[in-house]
Amino acid sequence: MGLRKAKLKDAVGIYSLINSYAKEGLLLPRSLNSIYENIRDFWVYEEDGQIVGCSALHVVWEDLAEIKSLAVMESMKGRGIGTALVQACLKEAEELGVKRVFVLTYALDFFEKLGFHTISKESLPHKVWGECINCVKFPSCDETAMQVEIEKLSPVKSHEGEL
Repeated sequence: MGLRKAKLKDAVGIYSLINSYAKEGLLLPRSLNSIYENIRDFWVYEEDGQIVGCSALHVVWEDLAEIKSLAVMESMKGRGIGTALVQACLKEAEELGVKRVFVLTYALDFFEKLGFHTISKESLPHKVWGECINCVKFPSCDETAMQVEIEKLSPVKSHEGEL
């Protein structure tokens, strides 16, 4: 079936995938309740009726959104699923009018290939850190903050009639 917006029926699959990585300390754990409450943020990649990848775009402020909970089933890595999920989030951010998208990640090389660059965590608004209080790594977060400006990713628009 491929890439699509998540539906309520996907919540348990998303929960299982995210929390398999959370057990390894690679993602923040998500409760099933939290996934249901935020299901409209999620994208899924489905193959043979199984959720094999997910990501979420969470709007933080008028010009800022975060890509959260990016996960691809271990056996499905290397097939472009993670890239497709991030690109779907970025396209949605552009459609919403978001100017900047950030991630907190360990996968620096992956996000650099998609146009993200490292930023200081302190440059993010305090509102972003609301979830961090519940993290086992708080206050010693070892993730890297990265950001991309949406307009820099957009194709150059044609200016017909201009010389």
